[in-house]
Amino acid sequence: MSSTTLLSLNKLSVWYTANHPVLSDFSLDLGTNEVVGLIGLNGAGKTTFIKTVAGLLPNYRLDRATWNGQPFLFRDKAFKRSRYIVFAEDRSFQYFTFREYLTYVAASYGVPLPDVTGLVKGFHFEDYTSVLLKELSTGNLKKAYLITAFALRPRLLLLDEPVNGLDFQSTEFLYQLMGGYKQYGTLLFSSHILESICLTSDRVLVLEHGRISQTFTGAKIAAGNIREVLADDEHH
Repeated sequence: MSSTTLLSLNKLSVWYTANHPVLSDFSLDLGTNEVVGLIGLNGAGKTTFIKTVAGLLPNYRLDRATWNGQPFLFRDKAFKRSRYIVFAEDRSFQYFTFREYLTYVAASYGVPLPDVTGLVKGFHFEDYTSVLLKELSTGNLKKAYLITAFALRPRLLLLDEPVNGLDFQSTEFLYQLMGGYKQYGTLLFSSHILESICLTSDRVLVLEHGRISQTFTGAKIAAGNIREVLADDEHH
């Protein structure tokens, strides 16, 4: 991990139903400028964690949360302007075209409208920039949000199952973008696809039973090692 901590969460618990926490004593430190993969079995709480950071879930408890070394809340305006999230499924802003959505997001984040020419070309999205989001296929809708995310270059970029719905060429392009993101900020993504985790991550966090159970770095980030941990979890 980078020597400077960007985001630190200590003992986060999240629940939908009282006394049934999805995350329990979940602690996490993210350094500046690193790519971190979060992997776990279905139902481990990956999406719940990302929704909590997005400020979408009210039922949580947290001992301590710091952003850039300062206490913060997930719904603080300054934090929201420093992070962008691509959800596994998102049907918001359906009556915007991609161009209108990008313009809206740039204004919301207080940044100039970014040039997305290279990203649009890389994702083979040229024919869809003026189509209403509601008329896009699942894969093209995912591309619209990913292009926005990588054009915005927030200090913290969160991606929930980013590969889902993408064709092979777009997946390869996405891996390049993810692997190189640390020149702009920190990227945390959840995935159940080992390839995406192993090809792009500086660190891999294994989410089991509501908390981070193991961390892999460097040469330890190998499909066999991670698969072994997940297999053990499945049999518990």
